[in-house]
Amino acid sequence: MNKRRPKQILLVTGMSGAGKSTVLRTLEDLGWEVVDNLPLLLLNRLLDTDPPEGSDGDDRPLALGIGTRTRGFDADSIVRRIKKLRDERGYDMGTLFLDCAGAELERRYSETPRRHPLALDRPAGDGIVRERELLQPLRRWANRVIDTTSLSSNELAQQIRSTFSGRGLGETVVSVMSFGFARGVPTSADLVLDMRFLRNPHWVESLRPGTGKDADVADYVAGDRAYPEAMTRIEELLLLLLPRYQAEGKSYVTIAFGCTGGRHRSVHVAERVAARLRDAGFSPTVTHRDLQTAPQDSLEGPPVGK
Repeated sequence: MNKRRPKQILLVTGMSGAGKSTVLRTLEDLGWEVVDNLPLLLLNRLLDTDPPEGSDGDDRPLALGIGTRTRGFDADSIVRRIKKLRDERGYDMGTLFLDCAGAELERRYSETPRRHPLALDRPAGDGIVRERELLQPLRRWANRVIDTTSLSSNELAQQIRSTFSGRGLGETVVSVMSFGFARGVPTSADLVLDMRFLRNPHWVESLRPGTGKDADVADYVAGDRAYPEAMTRIEELLLLLLPRYQAEGKSYVTIAFGCTGGRHRSVHVAERVAARLRDAGFSPTVTHRDLQTAPQDSLEGPPVGK
């Protein structure tokens, strides 16, 4: 019998509570074979096992859930094993790391009867700190990182579907996002572009309740004298960089556009740039981190440049 190997192997790891179960369920729905918490000593045995008799899907991609609850967990050992499988046995392997802010993880654990696996008899915060230390080698090694701090389960599942539907691990996955500087810079961003030089719709009373997805808000932003040249240069820069990132093997690029509150300028620009990238043959996902937050005068600063 000529056994076929999985065409892709993806290790899914990260902080407990950051969404690993959601990711694995979504990948399974996409047709991946999924194995969670497999003891690392059994990994080679799994890969060498013949598929069930009569199975014609034995070369489908394989997702392996790995976490601190996995028996024999040692991050450095896992990294060495990944390198060996990739370099010596030729597997197409990637690692997805799910990160999340400690305060948000504590909030999630406070809303469920589950206890943190590293803090069964202590506050969840203690286990979160310890787990972050243990996972650092995998966090550094991962070629894809998703910060789920601001993502709901549905939003995370949507991002996974957009990222892994029909793509090989070697193809660069492009994500475009908007955010508000007043609520912090996203830690997952590879490129951060500041749109606060454009005039601010927040200070136009009729536009304040809207967002950058609304035509009147978009027209106001695009009416800034600096807008045409700035957008042309930004788009040209991205179209220069993205093929080079792909040629260097960078498999995940997040482009983040920020304004003050994250509702108007950055949202419009993110939508426009994503459309331009699609025209150029890319398939970016789009996320608006702060779109649903309420407008606040205290965050916006003085109404300059109207």
